[in-house]
Parts: sequence; structure tokens; C-alpha cells
Amino acid sequence: MTAGRTASRRRYSPAAFWRRRLGPWRTRRLLEAHLVVLLLLTAVASAALFLSGRQVQHGAEALASREAPAVQGLAAARLAALRADEEAGRLLERKLIGVAGSGEAYRSQLSAADQGLSRIADRTDQDLGTVKGLLATYSNSLGLGTSLYRDQPLMPEQKLQEAHSLLTRETVGIAPRLKALQRAQVEHAESTAAMGWWQHAGWWVVELSLAAAALTLLSALFVLRDRCGRDWNPYLLAAFVLTALLAVVPLTTAYSTQDDVDATLGDLRRITAASWQRDVPPAVAQRKVTEMSERVRRQPAGDAWTESVHRGSLVGGLLAVVLPALGLGLRLDHDYWRRR
Repeated sequence: MTAGRTASRRRYSPAAFWRRRLGPWRTRRLLEAHLVVLLLLTAVASAALFLSGRQVQHGAEALASREAPAVQGLAAARLAALRADEEAGRLLERKLIGVAGSGEAYRSQLSAADQGLSRIADRTDQDLGTVKGLLATYSNSLGLGTSLYRDQPLMPEQKLQEAHSLLTRETVGIAPRLKALQRAQVEHAESTAAMGWWQHAGWWVVELSLAAAALTLLSALFVLRDRCGRDWNPYLLAAFVLTALLAVVPLTTAYSTQDDVDATLGDLRRITAASWQRDVPPAVAQRKVTEMSERVRRQPAGDAWTESVHRGSLVGGLLAVVLPALGLGLRLDHDYWRRR
């Protein structure tokens, strides 16, 4: 009874099933077929792995070097322009117009807004010329509004009202224009750094190709032991271990990097929202934006670890192609091709 059960288990074991499936094939043709399939699968997996990993890395680097500074700069410029208006109005309210050194606060804010727009000009594809022109006109109006008119006491108030209109006029004012630029820049940052459906498809290609390659390697090892009486082939064993590593490490690193990218995008949205709050004084909003911007700069998107993993994946992908070719190619050459 025990012997019958043992024979039944052996008959219906995975090894017996696979042996029956491969039965019609000659050993040489079987090994050659395994070699061709492995070369195709590993080549596809290596190419997809390189492209997918590079895209994730490029997205993280673009976010850190271009998109995030542009979003932060637009928020800072908008708040600086709003605070300049507030500081100039405070001068008029406290009757400090004409007092030496009284306009330094609003001038420093105007300078910060202008310098901020100049710094991000090469980090965004949006046209900042109109906003910079309006900012120059706005600066001139504030300057006239804080000048001392001895014979026309109402002139400062009129000029400051003109400056306020330039700043806040619906759709065409500086603040609404900057708000529209901010919205477009955040959307551009999301489209640049977020992982789209085709990137997910690339990783699916990588994982499926590597899984198929691992199964083919196991089948090749089985054929060598079952039909050729050979011990475990070291090249194929190394290729199997390497395939498993390539299926796990780059994908884990890519999604870890993507988590950092998503966290950065969330902070950029919060920075933008903080610069839009109407019930918060510009000075308070500036402090909040500065604190969040510092946190964004410290986040590790696109760091050296990702670069090291990408380089290792490139080398590993090449080895994943070479090792099976060596393992099966040498065996075929020794046992079959030389005997023609």
C-alpha cells in the first residue's frame, strides 16, 4: 500500500508532469529552445528595466531640480507682492511717508518678488514676461505712492490705490496671474513626476519577463539533470539568483522613490494652498511657505541610492543575458555542437 502511494505520488509529481510535457522533444532541441527563450526574455526584461528605472529617476530629479523650485518661487513671489502692498499701506496709515528709511520693508519685498521670478525663469516653461512687466509697473506705483507730495496730500493715497488695483484686479492683476501660473506649474509638476499607466505597464513587463525567465531557468536546470545527468549548472544557478534580485530590488527602490515624489508633490500642493489663503496675513503665510519649502528641500527624491540601484540594475540586466547564454551555450557546445 505504501509502495503504491509512493509510486502514485511520483507519477503525479511536478517533475513527472514536466517530464511528460517535454517528452516529445529531443534533448538538443530542448536545450536550444531554452537558450533562445532565455535570451529573448532576459533581453526584454533588461531593456524594460533600464527604461522604467531611468524614467523614475528622471522624474524625481526633474521634480527636485526644476518643478519644486518653480512652485516654491511662484508662491514666494506672490506673497512678497501682497506683503509689499500691505507694507506700503501701513506707511500711509501711520503717516510715515517721507520719513527717512520708512520704505525699506516694501522695497525689500518687491526686490524679493522680482528676484524670485528671475530665478525660476529657467525652471519653468511658462511665460513670465507679462507678470514681470506688471510687477515693474506695480513697483513704480508704490514708489510714487510713498513719495512726499507737499502740495497734493491726496496723491499718495491715489497712487497706492492704483498699485492695489494692479495687484488684485480680477484675472489680469499680478496676484490672479501668479495664482494661475501656480496652478499650471503644480499640474506640470504632477505630470512630470507622477508614475503614469504606461510606466506601470513597463514595470509589469519587467516583472512578467523576469518571472518567465526564472521558470525557464528552472526548466533548463531540470532538463540538464534529468536527461544529461549533469550537476547543477553554476551559470544557470547564478542567473536564477540574479533574476530574483532584479525582480525585487529595482522595483522596491522605484516605488520607494515614488513615495518620496508623492510626498513632495503633496507638500507643493500645500505650499500653493498656503499662498492662496485670504484670511492669513502675508507675513504669516510667508513663514509657513518657508518652513514647508525647507522640508521639501530635505526630502531624498532622486538621491544617490537610487542612482546606485539603477547602475546595478544595468549591470545585472547584462549579466542576466550573458549567464544563461554561457551556461547553456557551453553545455550545448560540449555535448552536441562539436559532434556534428
